[in-house]
Amino acid sequence: MSPLIRRLLLAVLVVVLIAAGVWWATRPKPVVVVFSEIKRGLVESTIANTRAGTVEACQRTKLSTITGGRIEVLAVKEGDRVEKGQLLMKLWNDDQRAQRAWYAAQVATARQRVNEACSVAANAEREADRQVTLRAKGFVSQAKEDSARSEAQARSAGCAASRADVLQAEARVRLTRVEEGRTVLYAPFAGTIAKIVGEVGEYSTPSPPGVPTPPAIDLIDDSCLYVKAPMDEVDAPRIAAGQAVRISLDALPKKSFPGQVKRVAPYVSAVEKQARTVDIEATFDDPAAPGKLLVGYSADVEVILDVRDNVVRVPTSALLEGGRVLVAGADGMLEERQVKTGLANWEFAEVLEGLAPGDRVVTSLERAGVKAGVHYAVDGQAAGR
Repeated sequence: MSPLIRRLLLAVLVVVLIAAGVWWATRPKPVVVVFSEIKRGLVESTIANTRAGTVEACQRTKLSTITGGRIEVLAVKEGDRVEKGQLLMKLWNDDQRAQRAWYAAQVATARQRVNEACSVAANAEREADRQVTLRAKGFVSQAKEDSARSEAQARSAGCAASRADVLQAEARVRLTRVEEGRTVLYAPFAGTIAKIVGEVGEYSTPSPPGVPTPPAIDLIDDSCLYVKAPMDEVDAPRIAAGQAVRISLDALPKKSFPGQVKRVAPYVSAVEKQARTVDIEATFDDPAAPGKLLVGYSADVEVILDVRDNVVRVPTSALLEGGRVLVAGADGMLEERQVKTGLANWEFAEVLEGLAPGDRVVTSLERAGVKAGVHYAVDGQAAGR
């Protein structure tokens, strides 16, 4: 080979190497993306509460005596379990008990007077009958008979009046018992004492209308619990009693418990000017499943509206506006594909058309440069997780 030809070949090789270097330096870099493989699975349509719900007791009452007074007996303490009808608190009422004893004595006296008056009335009635017999035989005059009959009627009226006095005295005793009842508190149901306001010797004041006075005793029945949660008014028409729910509790992270809607409030609450909600009540399918719960725990309720099982599904994070997705092309480039979706939630959407199991879709749509027609590289760290 001549020296000229060798120089020409060498020059061509240098030009090719320079061109290759320029192309390599200026070639578009592949976009690093995260893929998710399309599979079959469960898709649910759900709605959740807008603000945190609360664990509530089926029965809870805040008790105060009807009348005010000094606390004489405090038969329980906070945290105690009580039975229905058990004495909880008693105010000083010696004056009422003394009055009841006085009225009880009057009842005894009135009953003695009944015995006396009615015995006299019975004797008068027998005397009147005797005068009738004597008058029939002509031994006494008509006036004598009439006088005996009038006396018998008067004594009978006295007997009836004495019985009425007994009833009146017994009514006074019952009245004093009612007055005493204003100073005592009994448990209306079995439960746990949550809070007590006041100590022995302190003055307890009932809550008058319109004045928010703390109750003397807060009693809860924690054997029956439910969750009360506010739902957006827009979602309320789709909620009905009996629907399945999932209940989660802040106190028990990463756990959820099945339940159902027990009640939907018949009105809209406007707690804030721009937050109109409808309260729902949900119960646990297995009340023992969460373990020991405290009234007042925060909770969330997810109402399950519809369920599709064993369907082709795509992560919701992979969907673009207009029902489009980016899929991994065979030539190492991202391709855009139109899909038709059905049931959807924040995690997955049911795929009716456009994707099949095994397809890979991009879920890192927020990354810069992710679009159809660009070369891609798989995010190895995300794929390994």
